[in-house]
Amino acid sequence: MEKDTIILTRKVQIYLDCDDKEQRSEYYKKLFEWQDIVYRGSNMVMTHKYIQEQMKDLIYLRDDVKVKLGDFNKDQEGIFTTSKLNTTYQILALYFKGKLPSNIISAINMTLNRVFSIDRVAYWKGEKSLRNYKKNMPIPFSGNQVKLSNDEKGWDFKLKLFKIPFRTYLGKDRSDKRVLLQRALVGQIKICASSIQIVKGKIFLLLALELPKKQHELKDHIIAEASLSVEHPIAVSIDKDSYQIGNKEEFLYRRMAIQAARQRLQKAAAFNRGGHGRKKKLKSLEHFNEKEKRYVDSRLHLYSRKLIDICVKSEAGTLLLVNQKMKEEFAKGDEFLLRNWSYYGLIEKIKYKANMAGINVIVE
Repeated sequence: MEKDTIILTRKVQIYLDCDDKEQRSEYYKKLFEWQDIVYRGSNMVMTHKYIQEQMKDLIYLRDDVKVKLGDFNKDQEGIFTTSKLNTTYQILALYFKGKLPSNIISAINMTLNRVFSIDRVAYWKGEKSLRNYKKNMPIPFSGNQVKLSNDEKGWDFKLKLFKIPFRTYLGKDRSDKRVLLQRALVGQIKICASSIQIVKGKIFLLLALELPKKQHELKDHIIAEASLSVEHPIAVSIDKDSYQIGNKEEFLYRRMAIQAARQRLQKAAAFNRGGHGRKKKLKSLEHFNEKEKRYVDSRLHLYSRKLIDICVKSEAGTLLLVNQKMKEEFAKGDEFLLRNWSYYGLIEKIKYKANMAGINVIVE
């Protein structure tokens, strides 16, 4: 049965709500220690899960060694002293108990077991390599750890996580973050398993919220046929109506202009005055490092949003992406298309927004 709710994640910047310099330093130190432990523990768990899964296929072992990966207390052929899920929790607890809150240990174990189960078939077929987690990976925890409250001015929010005080920084945010946080505060929506990420000294709360799907009057027999291309990012037809979303000049030419500007700055950087070394010489170039990525992400969000709005307005309950697999295969052989057209990113955003609206997506 299809769920009536959807998990929505919002990235909210937060900072330590503490004026004591020494105490702030201790909080930062603790967060960086936790982040280091989480990344090392995650790689350990994935290694153990992979070994456990592959033991059944180690054909060079004796036959009496190849036994079930189950609890010995429940199955005499099992080789574990506990459940399969608890084996990796015990590894984490053995090395990191006392250094990391037990709630975070449990969240790591549950998250990694879920992720591994999704990819396990691809690992078995050799289609995918084992995931490798980096030092800046988020610190996961359960949703009941987030205790929200309003601040004195009523614009931002306060929260405590594992006795560490934080305060949100919404600034001039014009999205729905503040509304969602207020609804979570009064209990209208549920906070699910979330995480904290530290990026270049800044702290971000990756807040997962469970929201009910928007109810639209859609008809399954009305099919919207959409085609993704370079000339027009999205061309959609519903019955006799046709729509074009975006154009080549708006998306592709603007993207190439950003690339050209970055290349010019890269060549000119050799003649910049150093002063303080490499960082000073490349200061102008740093501005463009993420500019293209942000522009593309913004455009794809806009195009996918317009497509779903058209489908909802036309009451189309099914969205068909025409000849998409063939286009992707063709793009793999074209270096220009592969570099400059984000097929995968656009499809993912379309699927995400369609799921929120209750529209079924079929990739042809």
